[in-house]
Amino acid sequence: MKKLINVPYIDQTKDWPTGCESVSTVMLLKYLGIRIDMEEFVDIYLPKCDFKEVDGELYGANPNKEFAGNPRDTESFGCYAPVIENTLNKIFKDKQLNYEAINLTGYDTQFILNEYIDKDIPVVYWTSIDLKPTIVGPEWKLFENGEIFTWISNEHCMLLVGYDEDKLYFNDPWHNHGTIGYDKELVIKRHREQYQMAVGIKRLV
Repeated sequence: MKKLINVPYIDQTKDWPTGCESVSTVMLLKYLGIRIDMEEFVDIYLPKCDFKEVDGELYGANPNKEFAGNPRDTESFGCYAPVIENTLNKIFKDKQLNYEAINLTGYDTQFILNEYIDKDIPVVYWTSIDLKPTIVGPEWKLFENGEIFTWISNEHCMLLVGYDEDKLYFNDPWHNHGTIGYDKELVIKRHREQYQMAVGIKRLV
């Protein structure tokens, strides 16, 4: 059995080199028929915070609250599921849309397939770029409290759109990969290494 949701595709590589989370989310919005482009999403709705060196130490954003850097910058990092959840809900509220974003972090991938993909709802899903091994680091201090934050490198975000027995299918915004199938077991392994983060949406009654 193969399940595949047809979702408009956006390539991130040229204009949004570290914007995989934003591009994946805008693909989801376009699938829902919501008129929003990347510029509006990134410049108006996405919270962002640049890095700054203070007394020889690097300070930056908490990726659970803001994008660490800027999606247009090749040297930036990214953001985690709560940022995408909150950004989507700001958009839904601002545009008076009858949807709610749901943080699915920690949920089993099979649950996501059953409850979202089988019901034709794509899911924003964290894994690693080209499924490369994840790497612990680098670190920086958080502006908010001075605590040290450790990034898990090779972080990547894609839009989960389908599955078959052996593969999970994504709209992968990196290097114009398009809709591509990746080995299910390896995807789930990398997903766990990135804190098992995912964001879905539901239509409100």
